[in-house]
Amino acid sequence: MGKSSFRGMGGMNQMQMMKQAQKLQQEMMRMQEELEQAEYTANAGGGAVTATVSGKRELTALHIEPDAVDPEDVEMLQDMIIAAVNEALRKAEESANQSMGRLTGGLNLGF
Repeated sequence: MGKSSFRGMGGMNQMQMMKQAQKLQQEMMRMQEELEQAEYTANAGGGAVTATVSGKRELTALHIEPDAVDPEDVEMLQDMIIAAVNEALRKAEESANQSMGRLTGGLNLGF
C-alpha cells in the first residue's frame, strides 16, 4: 500500500509538471509570434541612414538621406548602413532575450 501511494503522488506531480510545461510552451510560442511581428529601428550618421528590421531579423526598410550620398565617399555610406542595420538587429536580439528571460525566469533554455 505504501508503494502504490507513492506512485500515485508521483504521477500527479508528473501530470502537474506536464501541464506546466505545456503552458510554458504555449506562452513561449505566443511570445515568439509577437516578437516576430515587432519592428526595430536604428540610425547612424546622425540620422543619415535609418534601418528597420523585423523580429525575424530581416531588413524591412532602409532610408538614406539624399545628402548622405557622396559619390566621392561611398565607403562612409556603406559603414553607416552596416552600423544602422547591426544596431537594429542588436535591438531585436536584446528584446527577444529580455522577453524570453521574463518568461523562463532567467533560465537559459537555449532560446
